[in-house]
Amino acid sequence: MKRLIECVPNFSEGRDAAKVEALVAAMQAVAGVSVLDKEMDADHNRCVITLAGEPEAVAEAALRGVGKALELIDLTKHTGAHPRMGATDVVPFIPIEGVPLEDCVALARSVGREIWERYRIPVYYYEAAATRPERTNLENIRKGQFEGLRDEVLKNPDRAPDIGEPRLHPTAGATAVGARKFLIAYNINLNTPDVGIANKIAKAIRFSTGGLRYAKAMGVDLKARGLAQVSINMTDFEQTPLHRVFEMVKREAERYGVAIVGSEIVGLIPKKAIELTADFYLQLENFTPAQVLENRVAAALAGAPMESKGKLAALARPFLDAVAEPTATPGGGSVAALAGALAACLGQMVAGLSRKKKSQAAYVEPLSAAIAELHASAQSLAEAIDRDAASFEAVMAAMKLPKETPAEQQRREEAIQQATRRAAEVPMQVAEWAVSVYERLGQLEGMAAASIMSDLKVGRLMAAAGARGALENVAINLEGISDAAFVEQMRERTAQIEARLSSSPVAANR
Repeated sequence: MKRLIECVPNFSEGRDAAKVEALVAAMQAVAGVSVLDKEMDADHNRCVITLAGEPEAVAEAALRGVGKALELIDLTKHTGAHPRMGATDVVPFIPIEGVPLEDCVALARSVGREIWERYRIPVYYYEAAATRPERTNLENIRKGQFEGLRDEVLKNPDRAPDIGEPRLHPTAGATAVGARKFLIAYNINLNTPDVGIANKIAKAIRFSTGGLRYAKAMGVDLKARGLAQVSINMTDFEQTPLHRVFEMVKREAERYGVAIVGSEIVGLIPKKAIELTADFYLQLENFTPAQVLENRVAAALAGAPMESKGKLAALARPFLDAVAEPTATPGGGSVAALAGALAACLGQMVAGLSRKKKSQAAYVEPLSAAIAELHASAQSLAEAIDRDAASFEAVMAAMKLPKETPAEQQRREEAIQQATRRAAEVPMQVAEWAVSVYERLGQLEGMAAASIMSDLKVGRLMAAAGARGALENVAINLEGISDAAFVEQMRERTAQIEARLSSSPVAANR
């Protein structure tokens, strides 16, 4: 299987093209790494370079980029609109294909240690690689920027780096290394120079101050253009899609008598994000990714048909055969995840068909929002089919570790415990996603066309089955976990899910 990751290092240089080209050349020299994109911003004084390739090659390329930035960038002479604490400010690793997020976490931590060993630049871990809850959010780490952190780290142990001595490099500062899902860097420009308005809008839309769940935002002063900008990081574009962010910024801007004059994507964006936005604004009826020319061409070249009409049994057969095999995986956990994904897909179908009926015209906007949410849920649940199988296989692998000596026995037991915790966490996520689908489908009952109500009820039954099936897998794994606090926490989450299922039963057939 192909193993592909992305890395998007951000460097504190956006005005000197020669320096940026030197950074690109240093990273591109590593065999097996492709530089997909580079973006420079003079106002931010920052560049964003996108790398892709095999994990080990990408890691080495990122390390060489850090080394070249150390040579070229002096933070004591750096100014720009974007917050920064390092010459190489952030180095995130993102799974693309054949690599779980957990592997990117391990890679991030390895790269962090190597940055310190090679260059004596201290490192903070963030997002999924964070070792402390308060460091999950990058803004908490970067508070005070280079100058403030440089002073505070000397006297406040809570600000000490995760790797390296409790002091910043004199010219290169510190670097944040992390692992995360795909992030869209999205900037929206306003027809005002008043950055105070941009800050108020950013506060309204970012999750940390009560806004959209997967949005981070701040106001930026674009002095060269005489504009204020709302600079946004979207950490999960399927849960919080692009169009929802744009519409919320637009509405908030209107409150202050200003308008949007343009927006921009920094770096790359998944095609799916554009498809979701096009579907929302054009209100396309029965739209599927198969209608996109490039998708159809790619599928044809790969030998995978995009259309499934007349081939439904053939499409399902490989998974059915795999479940029927006398092997431990795929098992009940994967089947539960599939049930939840099918429920979300039925919900999309019901919302899509209802949206085009004149009788449901009053519900077009909430039906469109439901389609986007259920699409994201279906994607997460579909991915969990493989994740559940992989988590169980990790438990089996841990049990096969040698146990001849006391040290080997201890390592084996620690590995078993870690793998078993993961094998409980995956179905717990499935149960939580599935019960959310169950509730979302319940909300659609008042908006769906009467002619397809049976499909909606089938979806709710499938979602409930998916949630309850996943909880069975949680329960059996908890039996082998010795961490009493973890077990109690998981049982509390189980009780919450069961209460949600019980509080909203599927309505009887009318």
